Amino acid sequence: MLFALLLFSALFLSFNNGANDNFKGVATLYGSGILKYRPAIIIATICTFLGSVCALFIANGLVSSFSGKGLVPSHIASGTDFLIAVSFAAGLTVLLATRFGFPISTTHSLVGGLIGAGLMAVGWDVNFTKLSHAFFIPLLVSPFIAVALGACVYWLFTHMRQYFSINKETCICIGEQTTPIPVHDLNPSQTQTLLTQSMMHNPDNPYSQVQAKILIADQNQCRDLYTGKVWGMQLQRLLDSAHIFSAAAVSFARGLNDTPKIAGLLVAANLFDIRYGLILVGVFMAMGGLLNARRVAETMSKKITTINHGQGLSANLATSFLVIVASKFGVPVSTTHVSVGALFGIGVVSRQQNTKTIKSILLSWLITLPVAMVFSATIFWLIQ
Repeated sequence: MLFALLLFSALFLSFNNGANDNFKGVATLYGSGILKYRPAIIIATICTFLGSVCALFIANGLVSSFSGKGLVPSHIASGTDFLIAVSFAAGLTVLLATRFGFPISTTHSLVGGLIGAGLMAVGWDVNFTKLSHAFFIPLLVSPFIAVALGACVYWLFTHMRQYFSINKETCICIGEQTTPIPVHDLNPSQTQTLLTQSMMHNPDNPYSQVQAKILIADQNQCRDLYTGKVWGMQLQRLLDSAHIFSAAAVSFARGLNDTPKIAGLLVAANLFDIRYGLILVGVFMAMGGLLNARRVAETMSKKITTINHGQGLSANLATSFLVIVASKFGVPVSTTHVSVGALFGIGVVSRQQNTKTIKSILLSWLITLPVAMVFSATIFWLIQ
């Protein structure tokens, strides 16, 4: 019974992780208008799953980091009740954040779960030294590195664009607005006059009256376009291709970094071989992203800062680089913290950051760990 409950709680966490995290990799594609929501989430799902599979070869160090070993005695860390409390508490925390559209860290939720269940199991004998060095320092430092790196990359790209005299165009929407006229309400002379005027405007449809207007779109309906060619290719097409590739790299890095953390809970209880655990977690992460990522997508894509092509590419390059390097060396950083940090750094450089949204996200980060601790301690106490 406990093994079945552990499997359910781990997959519950995987699903909610996908709902909260999967879209973060492609948020800049959606925010800058390159792709609509549906194709963006499909790219995110495919690349995240590929990252989940490749974690078997690249990110094995993260599996042991999140098994609880070293924080509490081994017999506690491998106990099914301990692992259920950690995974279910983290899943509930991420579910609540997703419900309100806040992009939080599953890593933070897992750490909170480990602390809460650990305190209930062994009291103050939890290894806080290991907790500090293995979790707190990377989680606290990585967002600041991301802010700095994102800002530097965007500053560099901006100056390169200016140096090479690459121009940027902003749209004005010019078009025709057709107004249907009910002909049966008009007398014969009015009908004849209307038909004459309408045919002059629109010979293909004599029963409509065309009014030419200039429509100035809202800012979120416009896209900045870069003119000119590089290596014989249109710069805008080249930039869009690089942007899509960088978003795919972030999604891949996210799968690489998060999947081993959750699979480690199943492996610690000897419930699954690591290969099957990673694939199973990857499948449920993909399902969560496809079915329930919309609210977090809106926050990440449109509420932190306005995003154009160069900004999106800069944020993705900074995020994917930091997360892949951290995964390779088994450092448990949060993809969420890194991604939001990179976007905020770019917003600071462009002076378009949404400080109110950032404050709300920071508040959600601060309460993530204690909420997960309370959930985990309560669940551990209930199943004892």
